[in-house]
Amino acid sequence: MDDSVVARLGSMKALLGIVAGAGASYGIYKLVFGRAGDAGVNRKKSAKSVSIQPGSLMAKVSGFKVVSKSDNLDPSADIDSSDIFSKSAASLEPRHLSMLLSLLQSSPNPEERRKVLVTLGNAAAFTVNQDLLREFGGLHIIAGFLSDPSPEIRVQTLNALNNLSMNVCNQEQLKIYVPSVMQMIEMSPVNSDLQLAALRLLTNLSVTDNHQHLMKNSITLLLSLLVIQVLKVLVNLSSNPDLMDDIVQAQAPASLILLFDSCTSTSVLLRLLFFVGNLRAWRPSAQVAEALRRRQDSLYCVLLDSSSQLHRKLPLLLSHPDEEVKSQVARLLT
Repeated sequence: MDDSVVARLGSMKALLGIVAGAGASYGIYKLVFGRAGDAGVNRKKSAKSVSIQPGSLMAKVSGFKVVSKSDNLDPSADIDSSDIFSKSAASLEPRHLSMLLSLLQSSPNPEERRKVLVTLGNAAAFTVNQDLLREFGGLHIIAGFLSDPSPEIRVQTLNALNNLSMNVCNQEQLKIYVPSVMQMIEMSPVNSDLQLAALRLLTNLSVTDNHQHLMKNSITLLLSLLVIQVLKVLVNLSSNPDLMDDIVQAQAPASLILLFDSCTSTSVLLRLLFFVGNLRAWRPSAQVAEALRRRQDSLYCVLLDSSSQLHRKLPLLLSHPDEEVKSQVARLLT
């Protein structure tokens, strides 16, 4: 073979070797870096679909703070108020109560506030919720609506406080609202929903003698009303010997003695008889009795003094058709 041909063949082999080497290098490059690139893309895709669960190994190893839904400080973030309103009072959880209190403070809608108060009032029928609402600061939040311009909202506020006041610990916080409740009783129409709701709350607050002294200046007001709910309060107050001086000095309405009659509602009459029974357990000194007699319109003169018309009216009630009434009358006459 010609030397020049051999030389050209050698050059061609070298060139092919270079080309083959370059191709192999590129293949290796694609093999290595192409896979790495695909893995990077896959990692990006998977990062979008995989979440780190709180408490998982990944969460512990990563060192990042993982926030779960339960860490959300806004109780209303993932709960709709209509969902809570539709729940039964027994199924409400602490987070629901917290949301309701928040909504009560922030809602500009009177109807929504009314619904919140109704729901809270129903929830407060359960002891565990009575404690939770106190711990959440809910008693004062709810009581803040005693001055709401809407009478219906004030009624629902009183209803909620009434259930909350079944709890003795709650009464310690609620006692500061007694003057406001008394004012509401005085200013409301007689036997209105507002007045009766206020009297129900007052009844609960007067069950024990812890806070009865807060009501002693309002006994004359209560005597002027003489509806059944007022009589419940008066029976409670008259069981406290420390309040007896204030009670017997209170001005009694002229119509009071007329209620000791068979025509009077049995429930009213029974509570009047219980009230008189409590009063008779009190024994004034001769000096105090003489001072009370100078006030002819005092409760002492109307119901307790020897000149009281009650002594004439009680025997007539022995023929009352209700056995309990007759029993109470007989007890007072002995």
